Amino acid sequence: MTPRYPHPDLDTLPEDIRARIVEVQAKTGFIPNVFLAFARRPAEWRAFFAYHDALMAPESVGRTSGLTKGEREMIVTATSAANHCLYCVVAHGAILRIYEKKPLVADQVAVNHRKADISPRQRAMLDFAMKVCLHADEIEDADFEALHVHGFDDEDIWDIAAITAFFGLSNRMANFSHMMPNPEFYLMGRVPKAKSA
Repeated sequence: MTPRYPHPDLDTLPEDIRARIVEVQAKTGFIPNVFLAFARRPAEWRAFFAYHDALMAPESVGRTSGLTKGEREMIVTATSAANHCLYCVVAHGAILRIYEKKPLVADQVAVNHRKADISPRQRAMLDFAMKVCLHADEIEDADFEALHVHGFDDEDIWDIAAITAFFGLSNRMANFSHMMPNPEFYLMGRVPKAKSA
């Protein structure tokens, strides 16, 4: 299956975008399709990845977060499944498996986070994220209180909601444009890497 919008040629992209994509390619061994899909509109690419990085790598903007990298990926995987986004479930599920070092966790979180092998704290986090995803208009003080019990502060709660909302945008862009996951994502983090001698 091909995307509805052809990916631009890497060599035709503005230097800042091309450099970031080449950096990701060097690190992962491939170019995740989202990087090329959004690159057709450079201003939107820059805005998208600036917000992405501010949420998913807060240290890159001089901020700390009470959420671990794995927890941030859990939010993306669970809410992307609720939004039926194949690209984000597969791609972020791979990253989740790697960060958590649990080969089954992404599938569990995507299908039913209440039965997943995660902590009660993480379950409460995903309960809230799913409410933001599906029923944001119903968020009330009791939802904050339920998270405070698990040690989340109001800034952490903002992170949970913002990640959910940002990936709601990403899910919809991926779905309408027919963005498909790179084949490499499917096996990442599922089988332990062979140790070199």
